[in-house]
Amino acid sequence: MSKQPKYRQVADALRREIESGAYGPGARLPSESDLSARFEASRNTVRSGLSLLVSEGLVSSSQGLGYEVRKHEVFELNASRFENLTFPQNGDAYSTDVTNAGRRPHQSFRVELTSVPGYVAQRLKVGPDSRAVLRFCHRFVDDVPWSTQATHYPDWLVEKAPRLTDPGDIAEGTTQYLASLGIEQIGYADEIATRMPTPEEARLLEIGAGVPVLLWTRTGYSNGGPVRCTVTTLRGDLNRMTYDIGDLSARNENEPQ
Repeated sequence: MSKQPKYRQVADALRREIESGAYGPGARLPSESDLSARFEASRNTVRSGLSLLVSEGLVSSSQGLGYEVRKHEVFELNASRFENLTFPQNGDAYSTDVTNAGRRPHQSFRVELTSVPGYVAQRLKVGPDSRAVLRFCHRFVDDVPWSTQATHYPDWLVEKAPRLTDPGDIAEGTTQYLASLGIEQIGYADEIATRMPTPEEARLLEIGAGVPVLLWTRTGYSNGGPVRCTVTTLRGDLNRMTYDIGDLSARNENEPQ
């Protein structure tokens, strides 16, 4: 006999069936009463097993609708070409990549003057009480929240580039706009981390229980030092990040991209 608690046996059996495809994305699991009969367990035990799968992000629950296997339509982001520092095209690769994947991009946008968070101040090499312009995008793939992107520009830079405070998007992209003023971004440093979402992140990205966020921090540099810090927060269950570095001409076209 298994030494595992009964609720874990329930969770393990259902997890195996989900991973094998017996219950595909969007499929509804049997009711608690049906599972109780199958596993010869109380409904509370079954509910505890299902709750474990919810916490792992495998299933979602809705009052009155039971439990459903989560859909995972993963979007692949190639971070190494997300921005083109030689400026042959406008903006970043978000709209282009989403459209090329046969899906629909759209976003909401806001601009505000704010205090620099300590995490960002450290990367911009400014004081913790410094002011900055925050340009904030809430991005969607189809109608599903995909990411939030918060870019802080230090106050000294705004004096040289006043359009950073424009309430709408900058048509040619902020990186190209700064380059036109002689403030060319010549490189960037990336940091990638994961954690569970804050309540606000869970609300904006419509994240269920058990799903982490992927935090991608990119600090952009000109010859004079850091000019912006962008923190992109992505749903951990719907995104895959890749990098292409160096000469990849020997890579087989059938290998994962």
